[in-house]
Amino acid sequence: MALVKVAQVAEIPEGRARCVRVKRLKIAIFHVDGQFYAIDDTCTHADASLSEGQVMGCQVACPLHGARFDIKTGEALTFPAVTPVETYKVHVEGDEIFVEV
Repeated sequence: MALVKVAQVAEIPEGRARCVRVKRLKIAIFHVDGQFYAIDDTCTHADASLSEGQVMGCQVACPLHGARFDIKTGEALTFPAVTPVETYKVHVEGDEIFVEV
C-alpha cells in the first residue's frame, strides 16, 4: 500500500465531495462531520459518479438511479445497488489529504 496525495483540505468543503484519479482508479473523497472518507467513485449499479451525487450525512445518493451508499463503509444501502463500493483509508497531514491505495 502507498499513500498518494489527492487534494488540499480547503478544496473539499464540508458536506461535499470531489473525484480524484489515482493511477487507474476514480476515487470520491467526501468531507463529512470534519472527517474525510474515500470510496470508489463509480456506482456499482450503473456507471455514474458518486462524487456528483447528493450527500446526506454519511450517505451519498447515486445521481443516476438514487441508490444510496454509506460513505464510511461503502455498503450499498438501497436498491437498485446491492454491491458495496470499495473504501480507502484517508490520512490528513496538515492541509494535505492522502489516500492509501
